[in-house]
Amino acid sequence: MCGYDAKSCSPRRSAGFTYAGILFAIVVLGLLLGLAGTLWSTSERREREARLLWTGDQYRRAIASYYLKGPPGIRQYPQSLDDLITDQRGSLLQRHLRRLYPDPMTGEADWQLERQADGAIIGVRSASQRRPIKQAGFRPQDAAFEAAACYCDWSFTYLPQLANQTGGDPSASREL
Repeated sequence: MCGYDAKSCSPRRSAGFTYAGILFAIVVLGLLLGLAGTLWSTSERREREARLLWTGDQYRRAIASYYLKGPPGIRQYPQSLDDLITDQRGSLLQRHLRRLYPDPMTGEADWQLERQADGAIIGVRSASQRRPIKQAGFRPQDAAFEAAACYCDWSFTYLPQLANQTGGDPSASREL
Protein backbone atom coordinates (compact mmCIF):
# COMPACT_ATOMS: atom_id res chain seq x y z
CA MET A 1 0.00 0.00 0.00
CA CYS A 2 1.19 3.42 -0.83
CA GLY A 3 -0.64 5.34 1.82
CA TYR A 4 -3.49 7.85 1.56
CA ASP A 5 -2.42 9.37 -1.74
CA ALA A 6 -2.02 7.04 -4.71
CA LYS A 7 0.07 9.66 -6.55
CA SER A 8 2.92 9.40 -4.00
CA CYS A 9 3.82 5.86 -5.19
CA SER A 10 3.94 6.61 -8.88
CA PRO A 11 6.82 5.15 -10.95
CA ARG A 12 7.88 8.68 -11.94
CA ARG A 13 8.46 9.70 -8.32
CA SER A 14 10.59 6.62 -7.50
CA ALA A 15 12.57 7.16 -10.73
CA GLY A 16 13.50 10.61 -9.44
CA PHE A 17 14.96 9.13 -6.25
CA THR A 18 16.92 6.57 -8.27
CA TYR A 19 18.27 9.33 -10.52
CA ALA A 20 19.36 11.42 -7.51
CA GLY A 21 21.01 8.35 -5.95
CA ILE A 22 22.95 7.65 -9.15
CA LEU A 23 24.08 11.30 -9.38
CA PHE A 24 25.25 11.18 -5.76
CA ALA A 25 27.19 7.97 -6.42
CA ILE A 26 28.84 9.53 -9.49
CA VAL A 27 29.89 12.60 -7.49
CA VAL A 28 31.38 10.45 -4.72
CA LEU A 29 33.17 8.26 -7.27
CA GLY A 30 34.56 11.35 -9.01
CA LEU A 31 35.89 12.73 -5.73
CA LEU A 32 37.53 9.41 -4.87
CA LEU A 33 39.13 9.17 -8.32
CA GLY A 34 40.42 12.73 -7.99
CA LEU A 35 41.96 11.92 -4.62
CA ALA A 36 43.55 8.75 -6.00
CA GLY A 37 44.96 10.72 -8.94
CA THR A 38 46.48 13.31 -6.61
CA LEU A 39 48.07 10.62 -4.45
CA TRP A 40 49.46 8.84 -7.52
CA SER A 41 50.84 12.09 -8.92
CA THR A 42 52.58 12.95 -5.65
CA SER A 43 54.02 9.45 -5.37
CA GLU A 44 55.28 9.58 -8.95
CA ARG A 45 56.88 12.99 -8.36
CA ARG A 46 58.64 11.73 -5.23
CA GLU A 47 60.01 8.85 -7.30
CA ARG A 48 61.34 11.29 -9.92
CA GLU A 49 62.92 13.37 -7.11
CA ALA A 50 64.73 10.28 -5.84
CA ARG A 51 65.93 9.53 -9.38
CA LEU A 52 67.11 13.15 -9.72
CA LEU A 53 69.15 12.83 -6.54
CA TRP A 54 70.69 9.56 -7.77
CA THR A 55 71.33 10.78 -11.32
CA GLY A 56 72.76 14.12 -10.18
CA ASP A 57 75.06 12.27 -7.80
CA GLN A 58 76.23 10.04 -10.67
CA TYR A 59 77.17 13.14 -12.66
CA ARG A 60 78.92 14.63 -9.61
CA ARG A 61 80.91 11.41 -9.10
CA ALA A 62 81.79 11.21 -12.80
CA ILE A 63 83.04 14.80 -12.81
CA ALA A 64 85.11 14.07 -9.69
CA SER A 65 86.53 10.94 -11.28
CA TYR A 66 87.40 12.85 -14.46
CA TYR A 67 89.06 15.57 -12.40
CA LEU A 68 91.06 13.18 -10.19
CA LYS A 69 92.05 10.54 -12.77
CA GLY A 70 93.57 12.68 -15.47
CA PRO A 71 97.18 12.50 -16.61
CA PRO A 72 99.67 12.73 -13.72
CA GLY A 73 99.95 16.23 -12.30
CA ILE A 74 97.05 17.63 -14.37
CA ARG A 75 93.72 18.36 -12.72
CA GLN A 76 91.05 19.52 -15.12
CA TYR A 77 87.29 19.36 -15.50
CA PRO A 78 85.49 18.06 -18.61
CA GLN A 79 84.59 20.48 -21.38
CA SER A 80 81.46 18.50 -22.33
CA LEU A 81 79.33 15.77 -20.78
CA ASP A 82 80.49 13.42 -23.55
CA ASP A 83 84.00 13.62 -22.06
CA LEU A 84 82.62 11.70 -19.06
CA ILE A 85 81.78 8.74 -21.30
CA THR A 86 84.96 8.67 -23.38
CA ASP A 87 87.94 10.22 -21.62
CA GLN A 88 90.86 10.00 -24.05
CA ARG A 89 93.31 12.23 -22.17
CA GLY A 90 95.67 9.35 -21.35
CA SER A 91 96.97 6.35 -23.19
CA LEU A 92 93.97 4.28 -22.07
CA LEU A 93 90.33 5.09 -22.67
CA GLN A 94 88.50 5.80 -19.40
CA ARG A 95 84.76 5.84 -18.81
CA HIS A 96 83.61 7.89 -15.84
CA LEU A 97 79.91 7.50 -16.67
CA ARG A 98 78.18 4.63 -18.45
CA ARG A 99 75.85 6.85 -20.42
CA LEU A 100 74.36 10.34 -20.38
CA TYR A 101 71.24 10.25 -18.24
CA PRO A 102 68.22 12.47 -18.93
CA ASP A 103 66.94 14.87 -16.30
CA PRO A 104 64.26 12.83 -14.44
CA MET A 105 62.18 15.93 -13.76
CA THR A 106 61.89 16.98 -17.42
CA GLY A 107 62.50 13.63 -19.12
CA GLU A 108 64.95 15.34 -21.48
CA ALA A 109 68.74 15.63 -21.69
CA ASP A 110 68.41 19.34 -20.96
CA TRP A 111 70.72 19.69 -17.97
CA GLN A 112 71.82 23.17 -17.03
CA LEU A 113 75.59 23.01 -16.79
CA GLU A 114 77.60 24.64 -14.02
CA ARG A 115 80.77 25.97 -15.64
CA GLN A 116 83.97 27.65 -14.62
CA ALA A 117 85.16 30.81 -16.35
CA ASP A 118 87.15 28.71 -18.87
CA GLY A 119 83.99 26.74 -19.83
CA ALA A 120 84.90 23.57 -17.94
CA ILE A 121 81.93 21.70 -16.40
CA ILE A 122 81.96 21.47 -12.60
CA GLY A 123 78.36 20.31 -12.16
CA VAL A 124 74.83 19.88 -13.46
CA ARG A 125 71.40 21.02 -12.33
CA SER A 126 67.85 20.25 -13.41
CA ALA A 127 66.07 22.56 -15.82
CA SER A 128 62.76 22.09 -13.97
CA GLN A 129 61.22 25.19 -12.38
CA ARG A 130 58.84 23.16 -10.16
CA ARG A 131 59.05 23.43 -6.39
CA PRO A 132 60.57 20.31 -4.78
CA ILE A 133 58.49 18.22 -2.41
CA LYS A 134 61.56 17.25 -0.40
CA GLN A 135 62.72 20.25 1.62
CA ALA A 136 64.92 18.70 4.34
CA GLY A 137 66.78 15.55 5.33
CA PHE A 138 69.42 15.62 2.61
CA ARG A 139 72.84 13.96 2.78
CA PRO A 140 75.75 16.25 3.78
CA GLN A 141 76.92 16.80 0.19
CA ASP A 142 73.37 17.89 -0.72
CA ALA A 143 72.70 20.03 2.36
CA ALA A 144 72.45 23.17 0.18
CA PHE A 145 69.26 21.72 -1.37
CA GLU A 146 67.25 22.36 1.80
CA ALA A 147 64.38 24.82 1.31
CA ALA A 148 65.17 25.16 -2.42
CA ALA A 149 62.63 27.15 -4.42
CA CYS A 150 62.89 24.90 -7.51
CA TYR A 151 64.66 21.78 -8.74
CA CYS A 152 66.93 24.09 -10.73
CA ASP A 153 68.46 25.10 -7.37
CA TRP A 154 69.68 21.53 -6.80
CA SER A 155 73.22 21.88 -8.14
CA PHE A 156 75.25 18.65 -8.30
CA THR A 157 78.70 20.20 -8.29
CA TYR A 158 82.14 18.77 -7.63
CA LEU A 159 84.67 21.11 -6.09
CA PRO A 160 87.69 19.50 -4.35
CA GLN A 161 87.54 21.87 -1.38
CA LEU A 162 83.86 21.01 -0.77
CA ALA A 163 84.49 17.27 -1.19
CA ASN A 164 86.97 17.39 1.69
CA GLN A 165 84.44 19.17 3.92
CA THR A 166 81.54 16.77 3.22
CA GLY A 167 83.21 13.45 3.70
CA GLY A 168 85.84 12.88 1.07
CA ASP A 169 86.01 11.81 -2.50
CA PRO A 170 82.61 11.26 -4.14
CA SER A 171 84.23 9.23 -6.91
CA ALA A 172 85.28 6.54 -4.41
CA SER A 173 82.03 4.58 -4.58
CA ARG A 174 80.96 2.59 -7.59
CA GLU A 175 78.35 3.70 -10.10
CA LEU A 176 75.21 1.55 -10.02
